[in-house]
Amino acid sequence: MADKTVIRVGHLPITDHLILGLTKYKLEKGGETFNNASLETVSIGGWNQVADALAAGEINAAFILAPTAMDLFKSGVKIKLVMFTHRTGSVLITNKRANIQTLEDFAGKVIIIPYQLSVHHMLLHKLMSEKGMIPGKDVMLEVMAPGQMPMAIQYDEEGEVGGFIVAEPFGSQAILEGYGEEFALSKDIWPNHPCCVLVMNEELTEGHPDAVLELIKSLELSGRYAAQKPEGAAAVGAWFFNQKKEIMERVLAGEIQRIKTDELMPVIDDLAVIQEYMSGQMGVLSDKIDLEKFVDARFAQEVGCK
Repeated sequence: MADKTVIRVGHLPITDHLILGLTKYKLEKGGETFNNASLETVSIGGWNQVADALAAGEINAAFILAPTAMDLFKSGVKIKLVMFTHRTGSVLITNKRANIQTLEDFAGKVIIIPYQLSVHHMLLHKLMSEKGMIPGKDVMLEVMAPGQMPMAIQYDEEGEVGGFIVAEPFGSQAILEGYGEEFALSKDIWPNHPCCVLVMNEELTEGHPDAVLELIKSLELSGRYAAQKPEGAAAVGAWFFNQKKEIMERVLAGEIQRIKTDELMPVIDDLAVIQEYMSGQMGVLSDKIDLEKFVDARFAQEVGCK
């Protein structure tokens, strides 16, 4: 048999990337075998490192923020968006010491975001602008890796940090550990919104389509499993992210559906909403890209993503 194609996927330890952990678990525990692809997962702490690794060719695929991926494509990095990795799944958390009851109470405080080119930044801007507030002016913004955010409010004794907006499970971590409170779910700001996407180097999508298809089929099945068996998915998520099981259970198996993992078809209209808002109202995406050239949906279509 010919050598398998190595697909080296960068990701963060966030629930948005759960389907990657489920696929890795199946492969490691013998529940699935790949004939064409060899999966390597690379856990990375922050979004700038993911972007840099992808641009440098240190990884040839990534679970990455949609607007960050657009910016990389615009800058000439030869990648294609092949599927969404989830929908919804983030939360705006307040610092208990900051005494925030209303959105206006954030004024003059710091709100932490995971990256400037993030859907989180967009959602926060949308939420605040609807109340006549301007992020960066009425509130101060600070960029921080998701895994560091809980500690930023845990040790903020003066309540200078109003809170953070982030992918789970770090919101639930702050809540269960007693120093954060839930202010808003991202799905309540933009229902059924996309956020992270899977991008791959064009050398993979054009030169090794069988390997790409094999991985995407497994990821799609992982997404269905997470939606149907949230308790099992929580156990695997705790293993993959090195997270407490009760935190993952709150995210995945609680009464509130916090994340959707079974609607992974890349939808250009949704990406256009992000691009229009972040280039227009926010001005953080400087130039628009041709989304039709950026998205390669043939694999997601073939495996039956919805």
